[in-house]
Amino acid sequence: MLGPQIPLKPLSLMCRSLSTMLHSGVPVLRSIDLAADKSSDNKARFALNQVSDSIRRGEDIATSMRAQHGAFPDLMIDMIAVAEQTGSLPEILSGLSNHYDNNLRLRKEFISAIAWPVFQFIAAVLVIALMLYVLGIIAAMNNDKPLDILGWGLTGSQGAIIWLSSIFGSIFALFFGYQVLSRSLPGKKFLHPTFMRIPVLGTCMQSFGIARFSWSFYLTQEAGMPIEKSLAASFQATANGAFINATSSVNNQVMSGSTLTEALGSTDLFPADFMEMVHVGETSGTVPEMLNRMSPQFEDQARRSLNALAATLGWLVWLVVAVFIIYIVFTIALWYVGMINDAIKLTSL
Repeated sequence: MLGPQIPLKPLSLMCRSLSTMLHSGVPVLRSIDLAADKSSDNKARFALNQVSDSIRRGEDIATSMRAQHGAFPDLMIDMIAVAEQTGSLPEILSGLSNHYDNNLRLRKEFISAIAWPVFQFIAAVLVIALMLYVLGIIAAMNNDKPLDILGWGLTGSQGAIIWLSSIFGSIFALFFGYQVLSRSLPGKKFLHPTFMRIPVLGTCMQSFGIARFSWSFYLTQEAGMPIEKSLAASFQATANGAFINATSSVNNQVMSGSTLTEALGSTDLFPADFMEMVHVGETSGTVPEMLNRMSPQFEDQARRSLNALAATLGWLVWLVVAVFIIYIVFTIALWYVGMINDAIKLTSL
């Protein structure tokens, strides 16, 4: 795994367990010790034990978590820091658990939706490799030159190995590069605004960003966090570089006297219907409550966008496979016609 952050599932279970114990009156330190003993994730268990030791030395919970080298998400640490000041730690942890559960569920739905197209793509790549290998064997048996079905000079077993290495190596390099870049804030600020311009993908990313921003803004405001920190935490919770990049601009406008509607509207990240709801909520002084009520709708929209993205990826895979099949069919057909023409020329001599 890249990076030390605790995975979503054990993170959600940890928050849920701590919230339940704190609601029941179990002391904080004892709750953390019990949560560490219950956790099946090594990262979570180690990090909670370190937090427990730090608290025993007199540190507060948020500071102890921040010292764990990225094991806990920034949003969780910021929310717990506010909760310690306001006495709402059980409620905050319950909300965080729901948040990570939603993220995990959406991730599983996306993986499930693209599993079949990805399987088809892998199958097509393997079939082409098998064809290269088999045609190489047939040519060797006939002491003939193997057919180059791709037109790239890839033939026989060596060609099959190069083909597989090129395809899967490129995919791994792109995935690894994205993971490295997306782990850093500068990387997110570089990648995500570009991705947001891509049709379907951009809509999906925007929907996720709005859903997470709305939930976090409600939770931070309910916890009593100042507006400047609340906006910063809410933009950070989107995990989207395009949204995070707008933090300073929005905060500067709000602190300069602009309304929240004006500040958010200037980013061009939020659609007109969202801005209208913010305006109505701001007029009545109920922006957090408004966004909290609308949060399930934003999540449904994000889920529909995710399904649309998965369907689009499925069609793209089909298109790539179809193009390869058509190309190979034409290559073999032209090779066969060439053989016939050569045979006709030989008989006419």
